[in-house]
Amino acid sequence: MKRLSLITLTVLICLSACATARVNIPEELSPAEIIQRAQEASDRNRYNQALQYYEALLERYSTYIDLVCAAEYEIAFIHYKQKKYSMAKDGFYALLERYEGPDAELLPQEFKLLSNKVLERISEKENQRTFPFFRRAES
Repeated sequence: MKRLSLITLTVLICLSACATARVNIPEELSPAEIIQRAQEASDRNRYNQALQYYEALLERYSTYIDLVCAAEYEIAFIHYKQKKYSMAKDGFYALLERYEGPDAELLPQEFKLLSNKVLERISEKENQRTFPFFRRAES
């Protein structure tokens, strides 16, 4: 019994260490390669790693507004997937503020549309928690 607990504890420590480890992101990676690695990490539920890739994208390509919008959207979406709705909403609203500026027509419109859709989902989820007796019957 003690041996099983020790093994479990060891596994948990390894997993938590992996979750917080810094990712080495080579300087020579292109934006597409950074995004690809971020998506792969996110697909494997390695959200901390994915966030690090998107943060690197923001730092390295801050003058490329299409990449900034993509990274900001993906960061907010990762928070949504983690059910960190407050952080997700903050990220989506910050991104949507860009679409109210003078250069809004230059921004990729898909991130505006997607952000609004996810914000609607968050609102629905929050309403379901507040008023569970109003849930729709599922077919």
